[in-house]
Amino acid sequence: MDLLADVLAVAGVRGTLGARIEAADPWGLTWRGVEDAAFYAVTAGTAWLSVPGREPLQLLPGDVVLLPTGPDHAISSAPGVWAPDCDPSAAEHARRTGGVIRFGEGEVRTHLLVAAYAHDPAVSTQMLTLLPEVVHLRGDHGGTCLDDTLRVLARELAYPQAASSVVIDKLADILLIQLLRVWLAGRPEETKHSWLAVLDDPLLTEALTKLHQDPARPWTTELLASELTISRSTLARRFLAVIGQSPGSYLTQWRMDLAARRLRDSDDTLESIARSVGYTSVYAFSRAFSRARGVPPGRYRITARADLDGVLARA
Repeated sequence: MDLLADVLAVAGVRGTLGARIEAADPWGLTWRGVEDAAFYAVTAGTAWLSVPGREPLQLLPGDVVLLPTGPDHAISSAPGVWAPDCDPSAAEHARRTGGVIRFGEGEVRTHLLVAAYAHDPAVSTQMLTLLPEVVHLRGDHGGTCLDDTLRVLARELAYPQAASSVVIDKLADILLIQLLRVWLAGRPEETKHSWLAVLDDPLLTEALTKLHQDPARPWTTELLASELTISRSTLARRFLAVIGQSPGSYLTQWRMDLAARRLRDSDDTLESIARSVGYTSVYAFSRAFSRARGVPPGRYRITARADLDGVLARA
């Protein structure tokens, strides 16, 4: 099992938008109240990213930047340039038609690719929320596959064909994985004391893989430790030091994430869902789910489906 792929799949992380920006100085735009993660790649020229509370960040050709939690931000030709709010419908129209969002007048100096990422709100084990507010990769990231994907995405946006929207969204998904690979290869300080640090710890990678492969198994810390041929105390200490949770707490969180998705997305009975995540009775499952999510599973199912219907109706 690929542990990172499993977490991203369950978390429902998906690329949802791609567009091109061409800008002539001076130019700027602001994004407010956007929950999705934002991604920018500078293919030509320069740009400045401004996030409240941080120093403006200059982006050079080849640079890519991810804002994992979607904070309010502005991107512009220079710090302090007037940056009106962006119209998301214009970006969506550009993506569907292969058009370009243009800013400023005169000679175009800056070319940007833009993407956005959403995740499933039903899942608490999230990759994006573990990342720093700004993930910035300089253009000299070594001729990785990230560069190749950016070129393919740019061509697809410029010359849309049959099923281009599907291709663009798939490429956006690939882009995120490749960005994470390059960023994680640098072993950044921000990964410490979070789930991401597991990827650099073979023992914990094996431990979590076992839990993910068979979440319904009646795991205990003793059982997991014995399968890894280490002591219970060593395993518990490693979990707390790296993830900040005990093995039991992590397993419960993962089980509740799996259960929440099935409650919302399937008509499976509570008995079936309870068994699939390791509970021998509906009562025990309901008590654990209520403690984790604040509502019993039956009520959660009704509320989550109503929320999803509302999102689909607005789409």
